[in-house]
Amino acid sequence: MMATQATAAGPILTISGRGLPLRGNDIDTDRIMPARFLRVVSFDGLEQHLFEDDRATDPRHPFSNPRYAGATVLVVNANFGSGSSREHAPQGLLRSGIRAIIGESFAEIFQGNSAILGIPCFAAGHDEIGRLQMLVEQTPDVIIEADVRSGVVTAGSVRITASVPPALREAFLSGQWNPTAMLLDRYDEVRRVADRLPYIAGF
Repeated sequence: MMATQATAAGPILTISGRGLPLRGNDIDTDRIMPARFLRVVSFDGLEQHLFEDDRATDPRHPFSNPRYAGATVLVVNANFGSGSSREHAPQGLLRSGIRAIIGESFAEIFQGNSAILGIPCFAAGHDEIGRLQMLVEQTPDVIIEADVRSGVVTAGSVRITASVPPALREAFLSGQWNPTAMLLDRYDEVRRVADRLPYIAGF
């Protein structure tokens, strides 16, 4: 369970929950959320289509495995979220219950899109991620706890030090990770500025 819900603005300090290990490098956004689902007019229900093509060809896919049902921490390998910049990929993960991702490395745009949804992406070394994935595979009920400030990730006997990019880390800690919520919180000020702009208020 998260310290702060990802759907509301506010500091995100720690994330804890059961894990879902997803092995493989260079898992791109088209595999996470196939392109045909980008035509939707709402993000509602996108979680049903996560890894749809991969799951169709592999009945043992982790996202189909009931052992990981209810997991909130995704554990991945290198260059996760590469490919297109589609925000549908992290939207689907969020709506499936994922609240943090721990991996070797992330595509920059995917990491940014995840951050504005309140999903921190923690990066750690290859061996450390392998140990964490193996632990979750062997003990699906183990609780993973990730500390945004320190980057320390603990799960059972495994303890690793991961990192979140400094700017994103500060945004999570200060509660300023959600730009839409920040604009709505200062809506009157935004409206006053808009009223002064000739290309909005008229010439």
